[in-house]
Amino acid sequence: MSGPESSGAARAAVARVRTAPCPAGRAGLPVRPGTGRFLVLVGVFVCAACGLVYELELVALASYLIGDSVTQASVVLSVMVFAMGIGSLAAKRLRRHAAVAFGVIEAALALVGGCSAMVLYAVFAFTGGWGGVWTDGPRCLLVAFSLAIGLLIGAEVPLLMELIQRIRRQDAGGAVADLFAADYVGALVGGLAFPFLLLPRLGQLTGALLTGAVNVVAGGALVLGLFRRDLGPRGRWLLPAATLAVLAVLGTAAALVGDFERAARQAVYGAGVRVAGGTGVQEVVLTGGTRGRPLSLFLDGRLRAGGRDERRYHEALVHPALAGPHTRVLILGGGDGLAAREVLRHPGVARVDLVEPGPGIVRLARTDPALSRLNGHAYADPRLHATTADAFQWLRGAPPSAYDVVIEDLPDPGITAGAKLYAEEFYGLVRRALAPGGRLAVHAGPVSARPRAFWTVEATVRAAGLRTAVYRVDGGAQPGPGPGPRPGHDPGPGAGPGAAAGSDRTAARARPPADWGFVLASRATPVLRLDPRGPRPHTLTDAALAADARAARRTCVPGLLPSTLVSPRYGD
Repeated sequence: MSGPESSGAARAAVARVRTAPCPAGRAGLPVRPGTGRFLVLVGVFVCAACGLVYELELVALASYLIGDSVTQASVVLSVMVFAMGIGSLAAKRLRRHAAVAFGVIEAALALVGGCSAMVLYAVFAFTGGWGGVWTDGPRCLLVAFSLAIGLLIGAEVPLLMELIQRIRRQDAGGAVADLFAADYVGALVGGLAFPFLLLPRLGQLTGALLTGAVNVVAGGALVLGLFRRDLGPRGRWLLPAATLAVLAVLGTAAALVGDFERAARQAVYGAGVRVAGGTGVQEVVLTGGTRGRPLSLFLDGRLRAGGRDERRYHEALVHPALAGPHTRVLILGGGDGLAAREVLRHPGVARVDLVEPGPGIVRLARTDPALSRLNGHAYADPRLHATTADAFQWLRGAPPSAYDVVIEDLPDPGITAGAKLYAEEFYGLVRRALAPGGRLAVHAGPVSARPRAFWTVEATVRAAGLRTAVYRVDGGAQPGPGPGPRPGHDPGPGAGPGAAAGSDRTAARARPPADWGFVLASRATPVLRLDPRGPRPHTLTDAALAADARAARRTCVPGLLPSTLVSPRYGD
């Protein structure tokens, strides 16, 4: 044939070649096309699971190190999704070399994502006290990791689409449906594996490194196993070398995780770390308490008790609340036993129920010689009954009018899971549990550093139907290292109260405390005083308490709305 007829036949032949399924040999595959598509979708599944683990690991670690989980999750997810779009656009230029590009991207993603937790923790631990231009260093690094991981994840989909179409052409809608089905199922598995398997069994560092290893193996196996003939001579040895190099880096880092964590803890908490470990609910670190060193207790990186200042805090929290009836006392939090120590000094106390979310701190308070000595061996007193439970859920099942005194010895409120323990609904449950004439004592955070948060707690307690009296207690200004919060967090109970949130400090590099703020509440307007028949506090008098109340009232911020479960108001 010649002329238009021959050219039309040629065009028809080309069209048939382009649309017909390619046999294995012509596509360069070592397997049948159906098997090849299945293996690509398995690769999509694994890569999606790894990608979501990287996201969750960044959110979890940033919330722990920097604070405010809602803000950190918003930053990580929004930056990462934006970067995924940019990565998807950039990958359009790589489709001609889809196989080698996908292999390189997976190796880079495994390296960056797998090492992100260790690098972020290292920067926080070893440079967190530099200050100056590096004050926001951990936050900037968090954004950089989110951006890099998002770019690499975004580049995966166009390249995988190209690879799956090379195996057997199909309509775009069907290919996209298959691809995203595998992607979403993989994301589900990764999202469930992180909190239920990787985090409790391996920890954040080892879990991220293992995820990176799985990621690079899956990407390398897919390209080298199915699309090796698409690689040039250089790519056929460079890609395996890159895969092995990434595995070597991740494996070496995993082998050194234990030594790295010990060095990082010493950088954060000082050289006197005696106890360090996770309980599945919280990380517990205990420093000092021997050879004349003051004891410090950290929960999830937040200082909960410092030997120099804790008595001033716990006496101010407990003794004004026990100036009335105090036969039955409930302590929410306070697993260290220090608030219980002050309660049990009152001979009129018949029973103390203590509800602590973390079993590790209760076990440590019972068995550690230094901490049990500091809490006066409170757990040996038969009047004290400890329960491990969530305070909110426990109160929902508590009998009404069961307690003369409720003491809330919890970390400061924030837009985190702990914000519900400073919500109007929570105080409604406390009000129901209070007997007639009963009192509630709340640690409401530093007054001078966060007056809005302090007065929001007061407004929330009032909204629950209780009347309030506020006071603040000076934390002292002792020289030398004192308790303080971790970067990005407000100081917790027993911590240096005056240190405002700031990423230029670590828990071990605390500054002298300024004050602690408290709210005393009951159904009738409470009178701030000490029990004239009870034990005398070492650091508090009636005159000082009256002066502290006047000082707290001078900081009043009017017009604040109460915080609720659906509208937390402790973010500023």
